[in-house]
Amino acid sequence: MSKNKRWLSVIAAVLVSSAPAAFAAEVPAAFDAKNCKAEYPKASLMNEEQGTVSMSFLVKSDGSVADSKVDKSSGFKNLDKAAIKALSACKFKPGTKDGAPAETWTKVDYAWKLD
Repeated sequence: MSKNKRWLSVIAAVLVSSAPAAFAAEVPAAFDAKNCKAEYPKASLMNEEQGTVSMSFLVKSDGSVADSKVDKSSGFKNLDKAAIKALSACKFKPGTKDGAPAETWTKVDYAWKLD
């Protein structure tokens, strides 16, 4: 077998062996931040609290939230609770596994800023 044909065989074998992994890709759920906003807690407004809360959401295949958790606090419990509550009520675009809608975890950062 010529050198070029051997390399082509090796490349073809690598491509075939990695093909199933390409189809097993998971795409996390997403949401439209413009249509899903949390109301600033009154106490946080009065205390001029600001910060970014990092959260994870388990989104069902129908786009509803099954579970949620705070990964990194904004530094203020009221802001964290308001973000989790508001975003948990939002409709997400479901994630996919192997191209089909599926339950997936997704991460969301929500920034609280005073104007």
